[in-house]
Amino acid sequence: MILIVLINLYISRAILSTMGVSDFGIYVVIGGLVMMFSIMSGSLSTAISRFITFELGRKDISQLKRVFSTSVIVQILISILVVVVGEIVGIWFLNYKMNIPSDRMIAANWVLQCSIFTFAINLINIPYNAVIIAHEHMSAYAYVSIFEILLKLFSVLLLPILPFDMLKSYAVLLLISSVLIRFCYTIYCYKKFEECRVKMIFDKQLVKEMGGFAGWNLIGNSAYLLNTQGVNLLSNIFFGVIVNASRGIATQVEHAISMFVNNFSMAINPQITKSYASGDFKRMHDLICCGSKCSFFLTLFIAIPFLLETEWILKTWLDVVPNYAPTFVRLTIIAVLTTVLSNALVTAMFATGKIKKYQIIVGLTGSLVFPTTWLFFELGYPASSAYIIYAIGYFILLFVRLYLMREMIKLSIMRFTKDVIVKSITVFTIASILPFFIHNLMEESCLRTIVVSLISSISIFSTIYIIGLEKAEKRYIVDQIKYFIENKFAR
Repeated sequence: MILIVLINLYISRAILSTMGVSDFGIYVVIGGLVMMFSIMSGSLSTAISRFITFELGRKDISQLKRVFSTSVIVQILISILVVVVGEIVGIWFLNYKMNIPSDRMIAANWVLQCSIFTFAINLINIPYNAVIIAHEHMSAYAYVSIFEILLKLFSVLLLPILPFDMLKSYAVLLLISSVLIRFCYTIYCYKKFEECRVKMIFDKQLVKEMGGFAGWNLIGNSAYLLNTQGVNLLSNIFFGVIVNASRGIATQVEHAISMFVNNFSMAINPQITKSYASGDFKRMHDLICCGSKCSFFLTLFIAIPFLLETEWILKTWLDVVPNYAPTFVRLTIIAVLTTVLSNALVTAMFATGKIKKYQIIVGLTGSLVFPTTWLFFELGYPASSAYIIYAIGYFILLFVRLYLMREMIKLSIMRFTKDVIVKSITVFTIASILPFFIHNLMEESCLRTIVVSLISSISIFSTIYIIGLEKAEKRYIVDQIKYFIENKFAR
């Protein structure tokens, strides 16, 4: 995780430095356009992950094989559909609606073509990825992820050497990388898991169940894509590619922070689904509260130093800091902190399979972020207002989700509020005091950033242990430390 985060941050710096702000902005906004095609595929991908994990929880290997084979065939069909729709709608929107400099339109079309096929290949990976996570083979997932990020790093380092247009070359290299990763997942799963022998099974009843699940999930995915990639396109229309470049930097920081949380969630999400499948609701509730709280705490270790030292970090990280980037980065971090508390709740919702009412209410409520942002842009508000609207909207959605989960899995709103929300806000507030004081006491420098980061880590860890953890959680940590020390000395 640490290696991937550091390489990702370096890649962002290298791409921006090598391509320039304008080309980087073009790449970001076209990538957002292609992601808009993932509304249906993303919904179906979630259904695939849920069904595979659920069958593992029930230990029904025969049905698991049917789920996997059917999933692969469905994803291949969806990939073909994405390519067709991307070629028709994507080309029209890029060439007639987007705000791209005329001299870069040919390169932009190259990026679009490569992005469409890269996206299609990644869709076929989803059933294999889902099986690895469901079996909790996290080391394999980590190794493939490291190989993937090294391929991206190699692609960036190769750009200045190649005698071709850099924007075109980068898009082609990423497409080649996706093909290689596709083979890695396929070979590993084929060797390790017996259900990964794809047969020509197209279970219509299973597809119908997945389709129903994906159809209602489509509402939630549509809202999220509108609020992220849709707002990215809005920003392009109202403010141009320079703002897209700044949003791209903020997105890279968001991905770096979210990567820690997502990897932690990958370890706990299958357990939530399996607990539901086996009928162990008490353990499910414990996992939801613990997972939500720990996700927030983990985020703080990166969030607080980044919030305080944004300017220095960006100046050191990037050769050229796009306008608006420091503001966008800070607001993005706040937005991430408001959303990580909901991750375990979403997993629990998917585990039930009864998502119709949930997705209608949450999807329609969440979709208000996009038109609200559009309205504020029309009224002349700055591009940064999009992040504020997003953070407020998704904090409100947290309580909407809690209300719905009370009905679906009998999760106590009072328990979640007291054990998760109140403790998270308290830890964040108290842990920020000392780093904030040090930040204001010292002049901007490398030394200040190092000191603030160290003080932040100590302050966060201390506050989490004293205030954030339950007695049983503290006892578990102490026992693990004792176990480690005893084994160390025993050797």
